Amino acid sequence: MGTYSIKDLEKLSGIKAHTIRIWESRYSLIEPQRTETNIRIYDDSQLKKLLNVSLLINSGFKISKISKFEIAELNRMINEIYQKANESLINKSLEVQLNALIVAMIDLDEDKFDKIFSTNVLRLGFQKTITDIVYPFLEKVGLMWGIDEINPAQEHFISNLIRQKVITAIDGLSVPNRQNEKFLLFLPENELHEMGILLAHYLLKANGKQIVYLGQNVPFGDLAEVVEICNPKFLLTFMVTSKTKEEVQEYVNKLGEIFADKTILVSGSDYTLGDINFPQNTSWLKQVSQLETYY
Repeated sequence: MGTYSIKDLEKLSGIKAHTIRIWESRYSLIEPQRTETNIRIYDDSQLKKLLNVSLLINSGFKISKISKFEIAELNRMINEIYQKANESLINKSLEVQLNALIVAMIDLDEDKFDKIFSTNVLRLGFQKTITDIVYPFLEKVGLMWGIDEINPAQEHFISNLIRQKVITAIDGLSVPNRQNEKFLLFLPENELHEMGILLAHYLLKANGKQIVYLGQNVPFGDLAEVVEICNPKFLLTFMVTSKTKEEVQEYVNKLGEIFADKTILVSGSDYTLGDINFPQNTSWLKQVSQLETYY
């Protein structure tokens, strides 16, 4: 079970911490536990309820009315909103589905995940489902992981479901022309969160790029040997696991120096990369839309 600070709830739900405190005191919407130093802490069930309340607020409900709902009524209203979102492509549909995916992850609900994923593939196609739904969702999951407030079993559960879908899709793509630009995709040593780089593999290959995929936990010496052998134009990596700023800066500097003739793309959250100074040949890939520049 995860535990969250009020700032974590603010980041994950989009509801300001000040507003959450007011809802607690005025409506008893959620009731946090407190540490010995009187700091609020919340659990998965309270995060889930706040996500659902956020959806209702964005759908026009008043908090005074929401606070009176029993759990069964709250769940019924959420299901109705989600069904309506599936019937249209309005912008609010994204927020509905991201929150629904987080709830599916927390509840370990494979059926709910599969319905959300399959519906979007039918509506948008596989590539836009990845860029418009899955990537934003994984950014939220990455935030939860980065602050060490997500149960590893929950993250592994949802990542493996997505992984199965993406690997199947990659296998179905045609082999790119050998004259096309080559990307080397890898994760640094002790970096095990493969989903981001796997999704990048699909997007790049779907757009005709050659891919050399090394996967997770690649020692730097092995990386250098592979670069020597295959001579890629681009190196792409993701950094998700919590590290100190000094450790991240040292690794980024090393990439830029050792592979000075390559274009290096490093992806990760603001939490991990926000304060890093990048070498001239190295760029921070902040959003999946930036990857389109290299298609």
